[in-house]
Amino acid sequence: MDIIETVFVRNNLVVAFAVVGVVMWVSYFLADKLTAGRIHGSAIAIALGLLAAYWGGTVSGGSRGVADVTLLGGIGLMGGGMMRDFAIVATAFGVHISELKKAGIAGVISIFAGVIVSFVVGASVAVMFGYTDPTAITTIGAGAVTYIVGPVTGEAIGASDAVITLSVAAGLVKSILVMIGTPLIAKRIGLDNPQSAMVFGGLMGTTSGVAAGLAATDPKLVPYGAMTATFYTGLGCLLGPSVLYFIVSAMF
Repeated sequence: MDIIETVFVRNNLVVAFAVVGVVMWVSYFLADKLTAGRIHGSAIAIALGLLAAYWGGTVSGGSRGVADVTLLGGIGLMGGGMMRDFAIVATAFGVHISELKKAGIAGVISIFAGVIVSFVVGASVAVMFGYTDPTAITTIGAGAVTYIVGPVTGEAIGASDAVITLSVAAGLVKSILVMIGTPLIAKRIGLDNPQSAMVFGGLMGTTSGVAAGLAATDPKLVPYGAMTATFYTGLGCLLGPSVLYFIVSAMF
């Protein structure tokens, strides 16, 4: 056991990838066998991750979820800001503006509309719950844009860890709702072609939610929705700590 523990600790990042891989496999298996694909595996994986984080915090008494468990310390690095930012850059790097033109003006408008509407809703909820600090309101509003835009914005404008956590939670709720809801409403909104998928991705924005939802609807639509969703994330990261923060600061 000592040898196994030593190997796990010394290769904690490899262990983290292995654990996440197993969780993803189990999640997709459950999604296929229990829900016949109606609920995407990513939604189940996120739910399992949240339960694991609660368990890790309860068992260890720490504040970093399973990362506070010695054998799973690599999860902290894998799920940290460095990997997150690398994933954002890697995803956006393969997208070309020329491809966005295929969606036309509707695609461009959907991206801006999606970011602004999501931000306004999130910021409004923050105000309703008693937040008056522009930094907190902006961060929570950015979290409603996506769970990536929230922490990026919060760290840029100096938000507290608690507020950044709330922004991530808001983004996760949105992502899960999009994952589950997309295949249920796809036919009603005409989500059955690349153009509508691009507009949908621009409006919803959460790349993981859009990709998972479209995968459950029609796998062929995933690249189109994910493309505009990636632009959405990038735009949110640009507007959150700058224009939107200045507007909120002027209002509060």
